[in-house]
Amino acid sequence: MADIAVIDYGMGNLRSVSKALEHVAPQLDIVVSSDPDVIARAGRVVFPGVGAMPDCIHELESRGLRQAVTEAAQSKPFLGICLGMQALFESSEEGNCAGLGILPGRVLRFPAEAMVDDKGEKLKVPHIGWNEVHQSADHPMWSGIPEAARFYFVHSYYVEAGNPDFVAGFTLYPFAFTAAVARDNIFAVQFHPEKSQAAGLTLLANFVMWDGQARSNVCGADACL
Repeated sequence: MADIAVIDYGMGNLRSVSKALEHVAPQLDIVVSSDPDVIARAGRVVFPGVGAMPDCIHELESRGLRQAVTEAAQSKPFLGICLGMQALFESSEEGNCAGLGILPGRVLRFPAEAMVDDKGEKLKVPHIGWNEVHQSADHPMWSGIPEAARFYFVHSYYVEAGNPDFVAGFTLYPFAFTAAVARDNIFAVQFHPEKSQAAGLTLLANFVMWDGQARSNVCGADACL
């Protein structure tokens, strides 16, 4: 039984994610797998992803992985990364695609009319590069990571959570959007911890140690998004 399974559905920075996990936990058995049985037996699961939501859902279905992802998200410490976070929600504007529906909410494209900074300069989409993540709630996954630590992003779509209580972190570009969500044994992030140097490695190290228990303090809706 693997300690950590990184789900391989043909999309994602699999090597970068697995190497980052091996760096923070060299003593653990970390596998990249598309085998539902391997994922089911793993102690922890990472669901990474880059690319388009319709392709993600199609690949999960065609490889027989949808049920494995859903069951892992219900039963063990589970980390979603970038597209692996977006796919957990109910729907996406990208291809008008249905998501996995594990978490309430939808995925929206950054609206062109809103993409200007406080100086009136146009902001680029995709949102690419380093940006601050503001922590909306205490959670073991934030342990040792300063408030407003910078993480690396690459995305054109963002999550609008259906329940503000699940928002664990947000980022400004230029408005506040969901950068992290937490519910029970699920923690998922829009940014790429495997590309985020010290802060990202700390988050991955926290995941290795996290027992999957829900966060201790939940922010109110006004303090989130």
